[in-house]
Amino acid sequence: MDHQAIEKYNSVARILHWLIGIGIIVQIVLGIQHDAWKDLFAVMPLHKAIGMTILVLSLFRLYWRFKHKPPPLPAAMPGWQKALAHTLHRLFYFMIIAVPVSGWILVSPYPNPFNWFGLFDIPKWPVEKGSMLAEIAHEGHEVLGLLFIPLLALHIGAALYHHFIVKDGVLRRML
Repeated sequence: MDHQAIEKYNSVARILHWLIGIGIIVQIVLGIQHDAWKDLFAVMPLHKAIGMTILVLSLFRLYWRFKHKPPPLPAAMPGWQKALAHTLHRLFYFMIIAVPVSGWILVSPYPNPFNWFGLFDIPKWPVEKGSMLAEIAHEGHEVLGLLFIPLLALHIGAALYHHFIVKDGVLRRML
């Protein structure tokens, strides 16, 4: 495929994609390893601050997505692959908002300060410890957080498949 014929996402969409994507990978590692690393550094305050950053970036990304149409997928791409790509992207949009919000609700009943990198406090939701909402948020945060792993593997694998096997320019749209 001619490199010049590839229509890319705009620069704002590309920057948000990579910032959020890297942030999610860091969050998965911090979330899974927080008990092992808690004596080395304050894992959870960092995890919480990065999570809130991802939430703000994700809300802006969703707004940006509604205002700016993404480039079309290659015409030669099979319909089932297009449908799967669109479904996966919708699921990612849901998760990049739901996981940080569930984490925010999860930490709200606790007395520990909830702040953004020590710069300012983040208000807490009026949630009681042990309430149904707190329990749903806790389970949802863990389950959705772990669900990111196979979804990211699918997303990255598909991008690499299209880049190295199909060579249709799908990955270059986001570079």
